[in-house]
Amino acid sequence: MEIRNVAIIAHVDHGKTTLVDALLRQSHTEMKKEVAEQDTILDSNELERERGITIFSKNASVEYKGIKINIIDTPGHADFGGEVERVLSMADGALLLVDAKEGPMPQTRFVLREALKLGLKIIVIVNKIDKKGARPEWVQGKTFDLFCELGANEETAFFPTVYASGRDGKSGLEPDLEKMSDITPIFDAILEHIPAPVINTDKPLQMLVSNIGYDNYKGRIAIGKIHSGSIKNGQDIAHINRDGQIKKCKVTSLCTFKGLGKKDEVEALAGDIVTVTGITDVNIGETIADPVNPAALPLLEIEQPTVKMVFMVNGSPFGGKEGEFKTSSQLRARLYKELETDVALKVEDNTDGTWTVSGRGELHLAILIERMRREGYEFAVSRPHVINHVVDGKTLTPYEKVYIEVPEVHSGVVIQKMGQRHAKMDNLETTEGITYAEFTVATKELIGFRSEFITDTKGLGIMNAAFYEFLPDDGFTLERERGSMVAYETGETRLYGMTQVQDQGEFFVGPAEKVYKGQVIGQCSRAGDLRVNACKEKKLSNMRSKGDGCMEHFNTPRTMGLDDALEYIDDTELVEITPKSIRIRKIILDEVEARKAAKLAKH
Repeated sequence: MEIRNVAIIAHVDHGKTTLVDALLRQSHTEMKKEVAEQDTILDSNELERERGITIFSKNASVEYKGIKINIIDTPGHADFGGEVERVLSMADGALLLVDAKEGPMPQTRFVLREALKLGLKIIVIVNKIDKKGARPEWVQGKTFDLFCELGANEETAFFPTVYASGRDGKSGLEPDLEKMSDITPIFDAILEHIPAPVINTDKPLQMLVSNIGYDNYKGRIAIGKIHSGSIKNGQDIAHINRDGQIKKCKVTSLCTFKGLGKKDEVEALAGDIVTVTGITDVNIGETIADPVNPAALPLLEIEQPTVKMVFMVNGSPFGGKEGEFKTSSQLRARLYKELETDVALKVEDNTDGTWTVSGRGELHLAILIERMRREGYEFAVSRPHVINHVVDGKTLTPYEKVYIEVPEVHSGVVIQKMGQRHAKMDNLETTEGITYAEFTVATKELIGFRSEFITDTKGLGIMNAAFYEFLPDDGFTLERERGSMVAYETGETRLYGMTQVQDQGEFFVGPAEKVYKGQVIGQCSRAGDLRVNACKEKKLSNMRSKGDGCMEHFNTPRTMGLDDALEYIDDTELVEITPKSIRIRKIILDEVEARKAAKLAKH
């Protein structure tokens, strides 16, 4: 059967997964009832559905006019660029989705650059033409400018364009929703413009492992495209690891993708995307080759991490009470296991028994933390820090391109806040009451800004950021303006004690919650930390009852989720992570000891 291998690439939230779902449904792909009833078929992971983003790349296939189309869905967020980079190696072409209102965004630039590097044929899908304020012609022009900016040749720059509404499952060659009936114009464009893979069946077997799966019965599963030759179930193969070492293995299972599932195969030929089992220690980027003539394919090169955090055993007074996995050996094993499937992640052992974990951004690391938490792990993490490079004696720090869209009424405070972070404004325009701004800013200055941005814009602003390049460090670091409210003693918070000090700041906890000495329970209204006795009870007397004074107004506490906590903490604090709780604490719990350490640090 003739094959097309197509990757779906886009900026986050440009409707990529929704469009793929429409392709699957309208090709009458068979799927389980519970899967078919999901709003987003491919976003099967719980975290993906909660956050509304694709985190893990996925494979599926459909048949159209007797041709098998392998579809590769890729993450849209910049922090998961490592996933994008490696899965594009399986594709021969790509559908580039661009929002009909927003146009090309930071991640659009990144994914397009990677696709052009690989020489993939690009079809542009101007999606969400049903959106209010859609401007498809403007978007197509901006996309053409981006192609030219990234050095696309003349043939590539004059890309075919299809207009679509993934939500409605419609597409067409003109931006007129009323003239569209179904999604078939996209299928037709794929068959017309995406080349079939080069089938070199006469050459020795070469297959690049682009992804790793796991089965409780089959063990590790290598996923990738066969570049040359053929592979049979039960045959002997050569496994070439990242160090160039060659080991003989046998294929115990061979499958291709059919719909959302897999199909057992006796043999698969060059050009197809397959899964192979029988290699116990296979990793991403390695080669499966002919045992007689073993030749390795080029290793996948992934952009370096830009943000790091320190992971450690939870040593708080409440440590070890809520998690199933909490020992140093369990944490270490879990972190190193993640390296097997996440090539953009790095883990280093520290001499003090902690681990430095580096990733592509705050979200990249936050997703790892959240997954570990849900798996039953308990641990603590430090404040995120950027990773600087020293080149020719100069310190270079990562910078990001930030694209902001806010109602004009909120634009002033956003521009002011970005100015405080030494951001360079590259563009500013206002259209129909909406302000569009583009900035270049150091990654270190952007840490902690997202929660402020949501508050300042009352949740109406949209902010997107992506790694730009390493530039000289200006030496400026914006520190948190307000200190923390810290629990004075271990106990249970009381309404009486909290109302006595609530004018000093904003609480993160409510009454009747267990806290410990040194736990951060709120944020001060001024600079510097403040120890507060939130566990103080009202003393009984013969003049007053215990209930007197309880009608005093108590402000609603601010809920601190994982992302909020990671953005909030400074270098003197940690985030305590358990399956049941997210707490913020001081590294040194005792106030006297903390003051001594601060004095020593100054000297």
